[in-house]
Amino acid sequence: MRLTRRQFVAGGAAALGAAGIYELVDRFATTPDRASARVLPSEQHVLGRPQVIVDNGVEVVVPPLHHEVVTASLKVGETPEALREARETLSATLRELDARYEPAPKGLSISLGWGLPYFTRYVPRLAEEHLPVDLRASESEGRQVRAVIDAIRFPSDPDDLILEDNDVAIFLRSDSRDSIAEATGALFDEAKGLFSLTSIRRGFAGGGFDGSQSLPKQMAMAAGIGGAELIPDTAELFLGFTSTQKAGLGPPGIANFETLPGYTDQFPSGYFLGGTAMHLSHLFEDVEAWYLNFDFPERVATTFKPGLDVEDGTQTVPQDADDADSSKAVEEEAKRHKAVGHSSVMQPASRLQADLTGNDGILYPKGTAVPQRADFNTLDNPFFWSARPGVDGQSEAPAAGLHFVVFTPTSDDFHRTRLAMDGFLPDGTSIPLHPRSRAQGFNSILQTTHRQNFLVPPRRNRSFPLSELL
Repeated sequence: MRLTRRQFVAGGAAALGAAGIYELVDRFATTPDRASARVLPSEQHVLGRPQVIVDNGVEVVVPPLHHEVVTASLKVGETPEALREARETLSATLRELDARYEPAPKGLSISLGWGLPYFTRYVPRLAEEHLPVDLRASESEGRQVRAVIDAIRFPSDPDDLILEDNDVAIFLRSDSRDSIAEATGALFDEAKGLFSLTSIRRGFAGGGFDGSQSLPKQMAMAAGIGGAELIPDTAELFLGFTSTQKAGLGPPGIANFETLPGYTDQFPSGYFLGGTAMHLSHLFEDVEAWYLNFDFPERVATTFKPGLDVEDGTQTVPQDADDADSSKAVEEEAKRHKAVGHSSVMQPASRLQADLTGNDGILYPKGTAVPQRADFNTLDNPFFWSARPGVDGQSEAPAAGLHFVVFTPTSDDFHRTRLAMDGFLPDGTSIPLHPRSRAQGFNSILQTTHRQNFLVPPRRNRSFPLSELL
């Protein structure tokens, strides 16, 4: 089935309720068989009970089918009275939604991330007192660095990258598109007067682990994406390989501000205990170039590491803690192969380099992943809807891409990992490859358009954080 441009996206006031091409997700995908979960985690960013299957001998987390991020600026007055009323209104709406749905993936996950513009404009004095401090970055920089800082440009980013300044980003995940639509309708009700929409970003994830044709393959074919027919039939994402190996995702709680000793000052009693930093960005993916210009062995080497022996057609490749590379190993691979892999080059920053006992009492072995990724494929170009289409380069034509969402203990922690993706490792090692080189992992087929960092408070303080202290 092919979609026309008019069917692809509906804009304007109807954008939140319009499904566009994403109505096909429910036609193409079979809802996973999930166990129910009734207890909401104290963390907003942690899902309830995600399904775990085994594929090619590897444990794989089955992500929710539907994903949506809505960004907004605030319409609330800057007085304590206006903030108090807004906090009560939003809190009541969130409590109502919590009561209506069980946690995602089977139910609904709502994660509110607050941008630095919110803290600067509405609660500057309290932000100065209570925003988490990044202990590692402060020591490295010789000055105080907050755990959430402004997004930056990276060496491989294009010149026209947009660093955004939204007040809030609300991230919704569910197996049900209707649940997300009902939640956004309640949160962004014009009568409540809290938010002015700036963008709507939608997408999906779901591999054909049961042998059926996967959601990304079917969606790309329906949208007429260049190279769609080359995507493996059961691929979890457009680029063909499974990315939700359990060992490659940070375990629950590890991305909290307070969990890893020495990361922030929030343990044992910070206001944002149970919170985390969130990075949000959009990337275009050149699917056609990926499959036409890279044969299978080079796709393996580019995605994981050079020299890796993987049977042709394999999609789920082990990424266990024992497989994680050190800076020295990455440097040696680069010298030997004149190339690095996307996964391996980031591991010196994204994986623990030694056994570590967290403040939660859990022993996290060497090689444990820290970032909790929640990225998903999209046909947005670059968004489903934009309040400033000229600035954002908005187009109705579908385009293959990725909305990248990741939770990390600090923004600097994400920056370290993203710099490693460009060949600049945390210990000062620099890989002598151009950041956009074909030999520098995925970089030659990706183009980032937008970036912003957010602070995701714990559930108890998710509504207009710090405003109750005014």
